[in-house]
Amino acid sequence: MAEWTFVSNHAVVLSFVAKDPQITAREMANEIGITERAVRKIIKDLEAAKYLRKKREGRGVRYSIRFDMTLRHRTQRDKLVGDLLKILGEDKEMSQKMTHR
Repeated sequence: MAEWTFVSNHAVVLSFVAKDPQITAREMANEIGITERAVRKIIKDLEAAKYLRKKREGRGVRYSIRFDMTLRHRTQRDKLVGDLLKILGEDKEMSQKMTHR
């Protein structure tokens, strides 16, 4: 039987970024169990769709999430990214993060 999950890798990457805006693609890949290349592709997807921004800081990158954007699926367009991350348990500083778009 094929293994499946309720949450896509795109949502998992967003949840890791919400926990640690300076996390590396390699760290995410190791934690999620996918390749670093796959993580970088997901980050590019999220950037292209404007859900995620990255800013160079020295030798690293700091990510920021647009918590106020709606989810992409046509049946979920009334839900916000921030709502999804709250469900996933990444709401500790959500109100502060939402003000720093």
